[in-house]
Parts: sequence; C-alpha cells; structure tokens
Amino acid sequence: MLPGYLREGKKYVTVAIGCTGGRHRSVSVAREIAMKLDGQRNGFAVSAHASHRDVGRE
Repeated sequence: MLPGYLREGKKYVTVAIGCTGGRHRSVSVAREIAMKLDGQRNGFAVSAHASHRDVGRE
C-alpha cells in the first residue's frame, strides 16, 4: 500500500484494529504493526505510532 499512497501524494494513513474490550489482542496487534512500519522500511521513510483508545477505561 505504501508505494500507492506515496505516489498519490498522501501524507497520512489511519489503520484501526479492534477486538471486544479493546485491551488485549488489538493492543498487541496495533503495537506490532506500528513497530514494523516505523522507521526506514522497504525503502520508504515512515513514521508510525499506536494509540489505544480503550486502554485504561473501565
């Protein structure tokens, strides 16, 4: 996807991951995706971070 987004001049991409409760699988998957994307990967300079909407909510 990154080559297509860059070709079109896009600067931001939002990826949402969800699971029931939002405190376990989605947190782990989001962190892993952000770590894999962050930095110089496959010739593309990418800055990625994960934010967790439901962590800490009771």
